[in-house]
Formats: sequence, structure tokens, C-alpha cells
Amino acid sequence: MGVSHISNRAGQRARNWSRRGILGILGAVPATAVLAGCDSSPDSSGGSTSQAAGGGDATASAQAATTKKATITVTPAAGTRKAAFTSRVEVTATDGTLASVKVTGNDDSTLTGSYNDARTQWTSTKNPYSGTKYTVTAKAKGAAEETVTTFTTKSPGATFVGYFTPEAGSTSGVGMPVSINFTHAVTDRAAVQKAITVTAEPAVEVVGHWFSDTRLDFRPETYWAPGTTVTLSLRLKDIEGADGVYGMQSKDVVFHIGRRQITTVDLATKQMTVKRDGTTVATYPVSGGDSDHTTWSGIMVISERFEQTRMESSTVGLGDEYDIPDVPHAQRLTTSGTFVHGNYWASTAVFGHENTSHGCVGLHDAKGANDSSVAGYKFYESSMLGDVVIVKNSGERTVDPANGLNGWNLSWADWKAGSAL
Repeated sequence: MGVSHISNRAGQRARNWSRRGILGILGAVPATAVLAGCDSSPDSSGGSTSQAAGGGDATASAQAATTKKATITVTPAAGTRKAAFTSRVEVTATDGTLASVKVTGNDDSTLTGSYNDARTQWTSTKNPYSGTKYTVTAKAKGAAEETVTTFTTKSPGATFVGYFTPEAGSTSGVGMPVSINFTHAVTDRAAVQKAITVTAEPAVEVVGHWFSDTRLDFRPETYWAPGTTVTLSLRLKDIEGADGVYGMQSKDVVFHIGRRQITTVDLATKQMTVKRDGTTVATYPVSGGDSDHTTWSGIMVISERFEQTRMESSTVGLGDEYDIPDVPHAQRLTTSGTFVHGNYWASTAVFGHENTSHGCVGLHDAKGANDSSVAGYKFYESSMLGDVVIVKNSGERTVDPANGLNGWNLSWADWKAGSAL
């Protein structure tokens, strides 16, 4: 009963408070709390007064009122139509952090990247490709929606590609190097070579060697092992090979190594010995270059094969000395015009006894290339691109390693010295 009496008296005093007194009390409340209370409840009901008086709730409300919405910025800027492809893509969050970033091209490629420690910036691992439209999808932490922008990179003005040997899917002899000829002179050899790798299974060290500013060959220290699978990986797209000149290729090429066939031509004895996987499988009498047109000596690799072909002396700087339209079973050993081929116009007595050619290695053959009993036919049928032919005792110096696919004439140290890496 006493308690009820006290409560009634307190209520009476509350009803007697003047409006001026209430304003005085409110004026004593900190300004931030008043703002927070007004922000959370626009009317002047008891709810506002209660929040202003509850210190912790008022502070949280004040922080919420001052928190800004995160802004996401993409470089290159949204809508750019000719963006540089020589710089990384960046996504930045202001007044917030990044929850996710995805960058995809219209060629179905994806640019990977990484965040900084504060997770306020994402940077692509590599540059974007040229001539590609990219879509950037980013989301800030706590945001309800994603930010989506697009940009398109410009296409390079001048370009280059590399034509390679051997062909994809082919099977070659153990002497076949990987040879790449570029359509434009390369001045930044290190950048181009770094973008090309040659790997082997079983694994073996493979090194590149520059023969010129347009030619780069790869080989192991010794001949490939029979059965090896070789993979050439070209990642030349957008690599600046020369000032303002960019590569266009991004592809993998796989070829295989067949059996091991090494042929030795001794022009002192005028005999050719063919060894297959270490075993002698054939011996043929031959005729090499005469004293005025000696045959190159050294290690040579078969780089082209023709069942029949035309041979003209004018194409090798010998004027009009010969023009034979149907040379049978011709296999190229040098770019300058050295072949091992069938010969039907010389007497059979020549082979094994005289060197009478203009520098090629000749075997007895028949016109028309159809006689399977002759040496020219048999050797041709037993050979493949990449087979090794070694010429010795020819009276001529060793062939230039760049004259054909003949880099095996360089020591391993000299070969490695020609690498740009």
C-alpha cells in the first residue's frame, strides 16, 4: 500500500513537468546521441528519448550513419574500347573490401589474379590478351549486388608468327630438332625464347639456340631416345618480339620420335652403312661430290623427302651445268642443296668406285622411281624425316650448323652459348 502511494506521487510530479524543463533536459544530451536518435526515429515519441539515453545503442547507430557504401573501380575503365594489353587489370575497392573478382574474355579465357593484404585491390597475374572483350564481375564485402563492367583491348598493329618443324602429330627420326622460323626479325630474343618451351617424355634437358634473328632451334645434348614424345608450347601471343611487333600464337604441338636410324657415308670407300637401333641393316655403294664439287662433311639431318623432284644447277649457283626433271628418291640434307638421292643416268660402275656428282650423295636407281630392287628405292623406303646422315672423308669442311637442321655439329657448350636465357 505504501509503494502505491509513492508511485502515484511520482507520476503527479512527472505530469507537472513543463515543456521548458523537457527541452532543458534534452539540451544536456550529447549532440551525437541526439542525431542518432532522430535518425533512428523521426518522431518525438518516447522511443527516441530511450535510444538517446542508452549509450551503447547510440554509438552503434552513429557508426551506421557515417559508414559509406563501398565503391569499386576497374582499370581499364568501364567501356574502354581500345585498352592497352601491355598492363595488368586492377580492381580497387574504396570504403570497403573486395569479396570476389572474376575477369573473363569473349574467347572463354579467364584472367587469374591476387588480392593485396588489405583486400582492397585485386591485380591480374598476367596482362589481358589483345583484341579481346573482357567482362569484370566484382563484389564488395557486405554488398547486395555485384559490379559488372566491360572493356575491350586494342589489336596490335604489327605481328609475327613462328613456322615450326616438325609437324604436329608426326613421327620423326632421332636427329629431328625443333626449328622455328619467325616472320619478323626478333630483337628481344630473351622475351621470345622465354615464351617458348620444349619438353620431352622421358624427360631430358632441351635448350634453344638462335641461328639468326628469325630462327630459333631446340635440341637435347644427344639425339632423342627412340619413342620419346616431344611437346612444343608456343605462348607468343602479345609477346613484343621487336619494337611494336607482337606475337600471335598460343598453342601446343606434340610430335613423336621413332626408331633410331644412323647412316654413315664414307666417301673414301664410297660406301653407305645404315644402322637401325645399333644394328647394321644395309650397306650400299655410293658416289659423292667430285674434286671440284666436294660434298659437305659432318652430321646432317633429313629435312625434306621427294619421291621425284626436279634439280637445276642454276638454283645452287652452278649455272646451266644440269637440269634433271625427275630425280628419284631425293632426300634433302642442307638448305644449300645437298641431297642423298637416286641416280639413273650414271653407269652402275660408278657407284662404289668414283665420286662424280656436283656435291650430292648418289645411289643407283631407276627412272620413274618404281623399281624396288635398286639401292635408291630401298634407302628411301627405310628413311624418315629426322634421320641422321653422317658424311666423312669427303675432302670438304664440316657443314655450317645453320645450313639445314644440322645443329648437331655444335658441341653442347657452343649450343647452349647460343641461348638468350
